[in-house]
Amino acid sequence: MNNGQTQDARLPPPIAGNRLLSASRLPIKDIIVYIFIMAGVVWIILRGASEQGYNWQWYRIPQFLYTNKDGVFTLGPLLEGLKITLHITWISMILTYIIGLATALLRLSDSIIGRVVARVYLEIARNTPLIVQLFFIYFVVAPVLGIDRLFAAILALSLFEGAYASEIYRSGIVSLPKGQWEAAHSLGLTTFDTYRKVILPQAIRRVLPPLTSQTISLIKDSSLVSVIAVYEMTMQANAIVAETFLTFEVYFTIAGIYLVITVILSQFVALMERKFKVHN
Repeated sequence: MNNGQTQDARLPPPIAGNRLLSASRLPIKDIIVYIFIMAGVVWIILRGASEQGYNWQWYRIPQFLYTNKDGVFTLGPLLEGLKITLHITWISMILTYIIGLATALLRLSDSIIGRVVARVYLEIARNTPLIVQLFFIYFVVAPVLGIDRLFAAILALSLFEGAYASEIYRSGIVSLPKGQWEAAHSLGLTTFDTYRKVILPQAIRRVLPPLTSQTISLIKDSSLVSVIAVYEMTMQANAIVAETFLTFEVYFTIAGIYLVITVILSQFVALMERKFKVHN
């Protein structure tokens, strides 16, 4: 019996090691498959354009990304727009997480008013298009509050994405066993301390993948702020296309930039997930 128990006790380390090894190999396989798929998509696009007689002018694209004259490196309009896009995204992302968590806690609270306010906000934010919310905040709310178009865009994105993030948080919180609450209360912890020390640390690990998907949606949705003349990357692309008629080249370029950003973010979160699993 002792030998059996000793062997059983020694089983978990190899299993954990195999999981870590397989997890480290998966991204490489995914990247290879992804490259082949994207190569096929690019081939189809190029073949279709050549059949229509489109004259590709990719050699003109670098000047819209950067210039290097006399050893002086200067960002082009697309990368200048990317700076604005990233600026909008990281501020909106922080506000989205804050608004989402606050709304989820209100929905789970004992306050009737808090639950009603959270519910009304969710129904409005999730059941109206983002572009309508952008126009409303820019043309109605912004003049009243005295905010500029950049902050109006950030506010609209944060409120829109925060509604979806709140449901992600709420599902992560309610998925935890009730025994966690009971154990915390038996130790004399307040509701605030229970959330801070027991519930939220566990819930965050569960909701990390869907929160990543929501962040990727936020990055892509940021292109809509061009409708209120915020000169982020998509607005810069529209201006370049209107001037040069390089429609496919310019839009494919910014699509590739968006793709690189979202892939990097996804891989970063996947790395965090693996670290959480190892520590668990």
